[in-house]
Amino acid sequence: MGKQTSNAFNIGDLAVYPGHGVGEIKAIEQREVCEEEVQAFYIMVILDSNITIMIPKNNTVNVGLRQLVNQEEIKEVYKTLKKRRVKLSHQTWNKRYKQFHDKIKRGSLFEVAEVFRDLNLISLNKELSFGERKMMETAKHLIVSELARARALQESDVEKEIHEIFASEEDES
Repeated sequence: MGKQTSNAFNIGDLAVYPGHGVGEIKAIEQREVCEEEVQAFYIMVILDSNITIMIPKNNTVNVGLRQLVNQEEIKEVYKTLKKRRVKLSHQTWNKRYKQFHDKIKRGSLFEVAEVFRDLNLISLNKELSFGERKMMETAKHLIVSELARARALQESDVEKEIHEIFASEEDES
């Protein structure tokens, strides 16, 4: 899932950079690489952190740069968040942490949603490690910021929806 219809972006386009979230393509520049080859680069500014990232135009697929989720994909993300019949990993927290970290780095919002959901479910039964709590916050932030922009909503509205998805479980435990 997380298909991308095109890896060509224009100045002003919003795109998602794995692990960092939504950014805006501010420029497309030609740069000399290794003192010979001239390559085109996207100059992207991550909206939440103001970090500037330079992405080779011919390498967008490899780095995972993608368009924001579309309406169909948004439904899938919410389905993923609501899914409760999941087999939770009973590995040590550091192995689980590495698996979750890899999912976030791949940049698929579906995988980020799985990480957030699974960490939430695990937290109902036991205390999360500091790293896992931080990862859960990162996953939540990536989900909220992309869904808010893809749906043209305020982040606080998306956050409320996500909170409601998980609040019912907290009440039951």
